[in-house]
Amino acid sequence: MLLADDPPTLAPDPAAEVEAELVAQLQLGNEAAFRTLVERYQDRIYRLTLSLLRSPEEAEDVAQEVFVEVYQTIGRFRGEAALSTWLYRLATSRALKNLRRARAKKRFAYFTSLLGFGNDVLHEVPHHAHPLALLEGQQQLGLLLHHIARLPEPQQVAFTLRHEQELRYEEIAAVLNTTVPAVESLLFRARKTLRKHLQPHFRHV
Repeated sequence: MLLADDPPTLAPDPAAEVEAELVAQLQLGNEAAFRTLVERYQDRIYRLTLSLLRSPEEAEDVAQEVFVEVYQTIGRFRGEAALSTWLYRLATSRALKNLRRARAKKRFAYFTSLLGFGNDVLHEVPHHAHPLALLEGQQQLGLLLHHIARLPEPQQVAFTLRHEQELRYEEIAAVLNTTVPAVESLLFRARKTLRKHLQPHFRHV
């Protein structure tokens, strides 16, 4: 019988124990553990990078880079966040880096073409590159993806993690290394901006 001053006994978290053992095996260089990691998370990481990059080929490359980075740096993982959170952070960081590089190349090509250097202006990834574009209403979907991609990066990432990855607010806050109220603010502003641009095209928005 517990006395009033006795601290409550917390039941062990089986999922946390399994993750801790996986991390321990990864840090020992266990190849089977690395295969388990890839099998467990590769689809989620690919879907996240695809949601941000809108290009299957580029998303696959970035997802592979994420797992290579995990393999190379797992020894520095100290468990301050969940393993899945760390993976999402790596994937988000690499995807955004690719987006910034692509935008810089596009701006450079545009200005050099104005100067008569003969460079072709780069074009955005076609909307049909995203699997969702196979759905009905392709034109409206393309418009939606276009405006999501134009959101400020923090809003775009928060919106993608919430509505395409279906992460909880607490998980998004952990990925972005911020607070739940900050995530709520990002999502509020993202939805407000999207409503503004999409209202004339989507009556139900």
